[in-house]
Amino acid sequence: MNNDLPLTREAILDAAEQVLRRFGPDKTSVVDIAKVLRVSHGTVYRHFASKASLREAVTERWLHKSIAEPLEAIAGNVNGSAVERLKLWLEALIHAKQSFSLQDSEMFAMYAAVTLDTIEMIATHVDCLIEQIARIIRQGMDSAEFKPGQPEVLARSIFIATSRFHHPAHAREWLAETIDADFDAVWNLILLGIE
Repeated sequence: MNNDLPLTREAILDAAEQVLRRFGPDKTSVVDIAKVLRVSHGTVYRHFASKASLREAVTERWLHKSIAEPLEAIAGNVNGSAVERLKLWLEALIHAKQSFSLQDSEMFAMYAAVTLDTIEMIATHVDCLIEQIARIIRQGMDSAEFKPGQPEVLARSIFIATSRFHHPAHAREWLAETIDADFDAVWNLILLGIE
């Protein structure tokens, strides 16, 4: 097998994501990905040391493009109420995770599996999200919408307090009829603590 175009990391990740969506994380092999790229599986291994490292890279890129980037648009917007932006940010995170669990189930399954195995990469992703929350909280403190405090500590606490609504371990609970009312109750409790 030979392809005239130079093989890039992005091309491998694109192909891997395509194959993972088709066959699922458990049935996808590096050979399957290599076939799509029309290269040998050894060529793929020159870019990624193992199937696990390739899956991690696909998941990391998916989390960045599908979760972190859209949320950054909300966190980076300094106009309007910090309360409204914080709630919008949380709802966007929750909606994205819940939608992906239903509409992009193969990638979501891989993400859920990677959260168990690749703690450092997931920790980096979570830290990025917590930093976004902290910026919104800091702006709320600067505008006196929120009580003075430590934005990073509050952001981490809010992220943890809402984890039932966005952590993949709770995906089955997202189908409960009370999930929206449960989030509203947690949101009101958060507001009591920060306003």
